[in-house]
Amino acid sequence: MSTITPREFPKITDQALDDLRRRIGVKITVPDEPWCTEATRDNIRHYAHGIGDDNPLWSDPEYAASTRYGGIIALPSFLYSTHRTFYVCGLPGVHAMWSGANWTWHKPLRRNDAVRTEARLKDLVEHQTRFAGRAIQQTYHVDFFNQDGDMVAGADMWAFRTERNHAREKGTKYTDIKTRAPRRYSAEELAEAYKLYRDEEVRGAELRYWDDVVEGENLPTMLKGPMTVTGFIAYVQGWGSMYIRANKMAWKQIDAHPGLGITNRFGIPDCPERVHWEEEFAHEVGAPGAYDYGPERSSWLMHQLTNWMGDDGFLRGANCKIRRHNPEGDMLFIKARVKRKFVEDGRHLVEIEQEAHNQDDELSVLGGGLVELPKRTQK
Repeated sequence: MSTITPREFPKITDQALDDLRRRIGVKITVPDEPWCTEATRDNIRHYAHGIGDDNPLWSDPEYAASTRYGGIIALPSFLYSTHRTFYVCGLPGVHAMWSGANWTWHKPLRRNDAVRTEARLKDLVEHQTRFAGRAIQQTYHVDFFNQDGDMVAGADMWAFRTERNHAREKGTKYTDIKTRAPRRYSAEELAEAYKLYRDEEVRGAELRYWDDVVEGENLPTMLKGPMTVTGFIAYVQGWGSMYIRANKMAWKQIDAHPGLGITNRFGIPDCPERVHWEEEFAHEVGAPGAYDYGPERSSWLMHQLTNWMGDDGFLRGANCKIRRHNPEGDMLFIKARVKRKFVEDGRHLVEIEQEAHNQDDELSVLGGGLVELPKRTQK
């Protein structure tokens, strides 16, 4: 009986790191073409529906016309679809896992606004991890501008670069998961989880006043999942992708970046992003199975915040730190509480902390947000 020899992937080298460090602080002048360059009605809707967000402020022109915005605006996380370079550059052939972000918003992005970005590599930090041993945290800063030159938002976003061979052969983070039988849910278990979808509240036009918020109060728990490859693909339809290309466009990218293409079972160079839909390839990089996207999970946290704050709230900031993969079959339960409320520069703000666990109570992601709310007029 023949055995398949595991393939050897490129390693992190000091020379490659030195080359990458020389790019720190240098403005990126030739970014990859973004998926969305304008916040059109359809682009906004596709992104919202890709994360399971049915808030009519993002997608219903008639409803949105009745709000203080006078029309559709983009959900805050839509900006993920307008930039690509933050994800990775350098270290060819070394795996990249999007792992977190810190966002600040200055103004809403309105329907048909154009988006321009400026990006720089901000920092490289070396870590020792359970997942893959030596790992490089690669952080970019990106600023987002509208067609008038106004800054809409800014964000630090980071990925961890890891050695696929080490994660597959020596990583300890998912040792137990790799030996588990696939999870199969009963109809009763699914029905219990789906109650959270049935009862999910979109605050909408009902004002939430800063005065009425109580420190320590909980936000409604939000469900995401059960995770399916179909769901991951739905997200990509709105978010786009650096790597998912067809025919000549796929060949052009791999021809220009030979380290990018990893052969599939037919010997054809294919994109590394297929860890999100090919379980076998996910196992090759040390992951427990085909898994969700990092920006997708970050967007889910923002979804909970925008549902809670209503149309007259404004999301000033958000952050997330990913702690483990969400493989196909997982459910995610996002919980949040009000940490504090305060006034700063005349703004009435609420700081919220979030964390999400899967169906086995394993921590998936930590996050939080800063929400500006209207104050009740004193008479």
